[in-house]
Amino acid sequence: MSALASTPNSPFDNVVGQNQAIVLLKAAIKRDRIAPAYLFAGASGVGRSKTASAFAEILLGDRKSANRLSDRNHPDLLWVEPTYLDKGKMLTAKEAEASGLKRRALPQIRIEQVREISEFVSRSPLECKRSVVILEEAQSMAESAANSLLKTLEEPLYATIILIVPDAGSILPTLVSRCQRIPFTRLNQAQMQEVLTCEGHSDIPPEVVALAQGSAGQAIESFERFKSIPLELLTSVRQIPKDAKSAMAIAKQINKELDVDLQLWLIDYLQNYFWEQQRAKSVLQHLDKARELIARYVQPRLVWEVTLLQIAGKI
Repeated sequence: MSALASTPNSPFDNVVGQNQAIVLLKAAIKRDRIAPAYLFAGASGVGRSKTASAFAEILLGDRKSANRLSDRNHPDLLWVEPTYLDKGKMLTAKEAEASGLKRRALPQIRIEQVREISEFVSRSPLECKRSVVILEEAQSMAESAANSLLKTLEEPLYATIILIVPDAGSILPTLVSRCQRIPFTRLNQAQMQEVLTCEGHSDIPPEVVALAQGSAGQAIESFERFKSIPLELLTSVRQIPKDAKSAMAIAKQINKELDVDLQLWLIDYLQNYFWEQQRAKSVLQHLDKARELIARYVQPRLVWEVTLLQIAGKI
């Protein structure tokens, strides 16, 4: 049997609901036919990163160092995340939030990070027989960075490289062609509850869980946003305004209390809420238009005023 064969207590046991992905990876491990590069494709929050971590643990054959792997500080593991650039320093999303950085654009995997990957895979592993590179949200690479990664994927030498993406169409076809695709699916209701309970989030309201559409990670993220909205405001927006005065007051409060990102999330929440409660297509259409206008940088308070007046039937 291969030295890479999974043990009875496999790291994959901690992954919920991704049977097809795990079957494919276990088959590769059993046959000792590990591809130079893998494409983990599926919605965020369904277990892609957890599966990548479990796969890395097995590939590195270092079960005693599981803590180092979970902390992402194993010498033969390189975990790459999209970054913001601030004063010449690259910051992950968590680091940017902790530093109070005002984020005006989405983070991305930069060409400097791709060069680091190239250097990492060009050297022999320090402790294990191979090294592993994991790229989260690989679709965030600019074209120049993606092209720079191509040669590394062709000849990773001692490494296995895992690209995590929402779908294969989100990155260059030339990158896709160099990877073995591993599909990830959205979780069903029972699987969602299992993951949320294990993560200590069994108290998430059903409408927030439904909004996540089978992504436990998105449900947890949405719950944090849900909790950040004042209860008084949340109660107000879940009702059709009674008159123009109420609509204008709610619009003012939304604009005062919530930043633009949270306003956009609130629109998604309200669309799901009103559809489940009233099957109100007209409300969904008005909210769709509101999202479009806010995303185009139209003054949010004005957008909410018009939207809520329309929902109330006053204009």
